[in-house]
Amino acid sequence: MSEFVEDLKLNLYQDEIYVFTPKGDLKVLPRGATPVDFAFEIHTEIGLRCIGAKVNGRIVPLDYKLKTGDQVEIITGKHRQPSRDWLNFVVTSKAKSQIRKWINEEKRKLADAGREIWEKKVKGKKKIHISDDELLKIVKELYKFDNLQKFYLAIAEGGIDIAEVVKKIEERQKHKEVVKPEEEVKGDVISEVLKPQKLITIDGTASDLLYTFAKCCHPVPGDEIIGFVTRGEGIKIHRKDCVNIERLRAKDEDRLIDVVWSAVLEGMVFPAGITIEGEDRPGMLKEITTVISDYRNTNIKMVNIETQNSLFRGIITVEVKDLEHLNVLIDKLRRIEGVYSVSRYQEK
Repeated sequence: MSEFVEDLKLNLYQDEIYVFTPKGDLKVLPRGATPVDFAFEIHTEIGLRCIGAKVNGRIVPLDYKLKTGDQVEIITGKHRQPSRDWLNFVVTSKAKSQIRKWINEEKRKLADAGREIWEKKVKGKKKIHISDDELLKIVKELYKFDNLQKFYLAIAEGGIDIAEVVKKIEERQKHKEVVKPEEEVKGDVISEVLKPQKLITIDGTASDLLYTFAKCCHPVPGDEIIGFVTRGEGIKIHRKDCVNIERLRAKDEDRLIDVVWSAVLEGMVFPAGITIEGEDRPGMLKEITTVISDYRNTNIKMVNIETQNSLFRGIITVEVKDLEHLNVLIDKLRRIEGVYSVSRYQEK
């Protein structure tokens, strides 16, 4: 065995190491590999249940850098318990993808548990009726979360005061109930004078001005929007939370104008981008496109996917009716096995 190892040391590639199992089986790993990389190389389940390692008969830290000729023995536990910290030192794509997959699966389970806790609390409050869009606006305001999954996860982890959220909802609903009669009449008049195909209103009336929707943030009905008066291109409509709005505000705040969606939007669709990342496995793209098209017969305008090692990242442009339509799609995509993250696209 020692002569064979010496030959390997003389002839190995600079970017590879050669290590052995206790039975003498040879494993080739990239330079810088650790016992955790070795464990996943043997089998995914061994990697997920790895709790320690011996190298050449002595216990070593899991971030120990293996060398050619090392004999590695993995110590496993009864349960899966990979750590997020492992991502700081593993080097193989298999180890990284499987650890991320496990972490995201655990997050998804926790988020589902958090959602159940939330729904039970809300059901106990008979006066509370709130849509996902309204709830998202509140948790954005209170906790800066950009999606409800993070909110539900925080509930499961004990980082949310549910009573505080419920109180905020009750305050909003109470405010909505106290509406002055003249405000109600004004709303009715505005909706009556809106003309077909007038998608936004400025100062309470349907706009005849030239306007386009900004491609950097793709606003859809349900988003809070704002207009920026450009030179030669009319008004650009952005989401209020668009990252480019702050830059435009600093540049010339006087050119920002208040706009809102008109009431005449039925039957229309709007482009929206979705950023998605996950495991590059056979059939993944087909599953993603099927999930999208199966929900409300959603049309896919463009798919741009890039792969690296065993991972993929892409942007999918779809046509949606409103923000609720888009949020449901994002939630459904998050539930696909091997998908690590899904978010709304925002060009920076």
